[in-house]
Amino acid sequence: MADLKAGVNQLFLREEELRTGMELLFYAYREFTAEPDEILGEIGFGRAHHRVIYFVGRYPRITVSELLAILKITKQSLSRVLGELVRQGFIDQQTGARDRRQRLLELTEKGVELERQLSETQRQRIARAYRMAGAEAVEGFRKVMMGMLDEGDRAKFAPPVPPARLAAKR
Repeated sequence: MADLKAGVNQLFLREEELRTGMELLFYAYREFTAEPDEILGEIGFGRAHHRVIYFVGRYPRITVSELLAILKITKQSLSRVLGELVRQGFIDQQTGARDRRQRLLELTEKGVELERQLSETQRQRIARAYRMAGAEAVEGFRKVMMGMLDEGDRAKFAPPVPPARLAAKR
């Protein structure tokens, strides 16, 4: 297997190609965030608010600790953003049933609507790019993105093990 890899043309690892990849990420991120930034700006929020809204919507009843681990920000930073979102009625906090120190986060109806508005153009942009690229390119994109993640985050996106395989391992 190592012999095959050694023979593969690796021009994509040249400095210019790597720089082009970096630049494409910058431009894509600019376009990916432009429309949500506009909506957020109208209500006095920024990208930190968007990230919190997104992950609370994606993982209802997420704990503050879990959210901190995903966002990799300080408690102080999250506290400021989360406080605004709670005060303005976008997120509801509840105390954990088993552990009273836990705070469980969930979007309110108002939060669900904001998350939908923020994510809709992003979903459309990704769907359009996926259609243009095709299935093989999408799989290649996923591999590249996974390769950019730290090991701990990469495990979150591992495909689930089919139940039949789990039973066979026992």
